[in-house]
Amino acid sequence: MMFNEMSHVLQAFFATLFTWGCTALGAAVVFFFGDVKKRSLNMMLGFSAGVMTAASFWSLLAPSAELAAELGMISWLTVLCGFSLGALALYIKDVFFEPEENGIGKRASMLIFSITLHNIPEGLAVGVAFGSIAYGLEGASLTAACMLALGIGIQNIPEGSAISLPLRGEGYSRGKAFFFGQLSAAVEVVAGVIGAAIAALARGAMPLMLSFAAGAMIYVVFKELIPESQSGDGDVIATLTALFGFALMTVLDIGLG
Repeated sequence: MMFNEMSHVLQAFFATLFTWGCTALGAAVVFFFGDVKKRSLNMMLGFSAGVMTAASFWSLLAPSAELAAELGMISWLTVLCGFSLGALALYIKDVFFEPEENGIGKRASMLIFSITLHNIPEGLAVGVAFGSIAYGLEGASLTAACMLALGIGIQNIPEGSAISLPLRGEGYSRGKAFFFGQLSAAVEVVAGVIGAAIAALARGAMPLMLSFAAGAMIYVVFKELIPESQSGDGDVIATLTALFGFALMTVLDIGLG
């Protein structure tokens, strides 16, 4: 069976398997390198920031507003509430689960837990993007959903190494460091399947779900991807790759969506 012939839930399952695999790829650098070139990380993070920002609007917020209007809801209020709740959920996660600066074991466990929590809305966003295709909304297309998964997958690569390399530095074996690094994204598969299933079954909840996912993703972009990509001496190249990612996602979403 071809990918485009699968159910939207199954598509979300395979798409989030891809994002999980990208995390595993990033975590696997612990077997070969002691560190990853900062410039390369900045480029990947910048590109992902651009793709995810464009996807948040074209694939999530715009369809959310359109469907809310179709359902007789107040579009701007529905989108604002969902977006704010998505961002708030990630903010609360940061407040209560931010890795601490002392205590090696505690810092390592909180690092893993924090990144794992942050992967849940990313998986949800992918699942909702695939599930929303069933409604034929403008901007909700297989191409857009796949590009969103690609953007999240790319930014998962440095996330995997962001766990495995510090764990290796704190005395974990290479195998253990890799295991915990890739495990952090396993929740994306579960969240993706749940998001797609709910989106396909609960039309009335879709506007809030779409805007919630967008709020969570934009929070990640502004809080983590952009600041991290601009650190060091890679600010120019990170900006250019972010613009390229945004432009590419926009062209694909409008041109092929």
